[in-house]
Amino acid sequence: MSNQAVIFEELEAAGGKRIGVVRLNTPRSMNALSLEMIHLIKPRLDQWAADDAIGAVWLEGEGDKALCAGGDIVALYRDMTEPRSDSRTASEGDAFFTDEYELDYQIHTYPKPFVVWGNGLVMGGGLGLMSGGSHRVVTEHTRVAMPEVSIGLYPDVGAGWFLNKMPGRTGLFLGLTGARMNAADAIFTGLADRFIRHDMRNEVKQALRQSGFGDEAHAAVSKVLRRFEAGSREAMPQAVVREHFDVIQALTDGDSLMDVVDNLGQYAGEDPWLMKAVKTVAAASPVALTVHWRHFHDTLHDSLSQVLDKELQLSKRSLRMGEFAEGVRALLIDKDLKPRWHFPTLDSVDPEWIERFFIQT
Repeated sequence: MSNQAVIFEELEAAGGKRIGVVRLNTPRSMNALSLEMIHLIKPRLDQWAADDAIGAVWLEGEGDKALCAGGDIVALYRDMTEPRSDSRTASEGDAFFTDEYELDYQIHTYPKPFVVWGNGLVMGGGLGLMSGGSHRVVTEHTRVAMPEVSIGLYPDVGAGWFLNKMPGRTGLFLGLTGARMNAADAIFTGLADRFIRHDMRNEVKQALRQSGFGDEAHAAVSKVLRRFEAGSREAMPQAVVREHFDVIQALTDGDSLMDVVDNLGQYAGEDPWLMKAVKTVAAASPVALTVHWRHFHDTLHDSLSQVLDKELQLSKRSLRMGEFAEGVRALLIDKDLKPRWHFPTLDSVDPEWIERFFIQT
């Protein structure tokens, strides 16, 4: 296996066309997205967009465990906590979020079919990559989540845009709880388009190579994926979010964050998925929950580009306010799982301190 962080291939296809393949290649870190990887992918996508011989692009992760489990937050932690030398005056974190969101937008607006094979873990920054694909495939192994509130961050990578598009208040719930979704949930909430068994991946690629990418390139890709989806139906899991939709609506029916968190805390059922979601909220950063609540409501009518502009400001602030660094420390650095949040409870959160996240610069 290559030691390159990203592997690029061009597969010969019918009609003199080629398929550009992007493979995230850091399986030990569940293909966590780094600044180096972003800097490799963006120019290659530009090159392929301008190349008439490239009929479509395919994105996947190395190994069978993850497309991408999120951003490289250990690198971000180092940037937040290590003293800056004269040779390191610029913030790597600022560059990471700036370039990551540019890459996400590039995928959302890509002029050619962009197939994402979303197998395994697709979390945080991985969802930023997958959500913009024109043809987003999930498998029986897919696990999707936006768990940022557990590390003192808020759901980003365009989440203010795609969480607001989900049925009812499921987007608000998923951002507050970081609850994991399966493939059927991803399709129900609009984060994915097709369910295909993971063992069919190479067959799907081969079928795409045999199809033509003419004026109806998107339709040609859809036709192939539709055929394999039809042969995968028996492996489709039950949609947990859809099954719990009415309960989610009831639990999130409140006029304030405090109301909703109280509703969640009073859940008295015995459903394991909901119990885990409630437990996550109880342990989450009160600051992160507050930022998510406000950002979610502030972006209801925003375009994707407007959302990403707002998130860039929020994420840069998050790098400097300390809550994000503390969350990463507790989960991934010291691993004591005992974050010392800036404000220990929701009712102790200082509104003026929260306001500093939202100051436009």
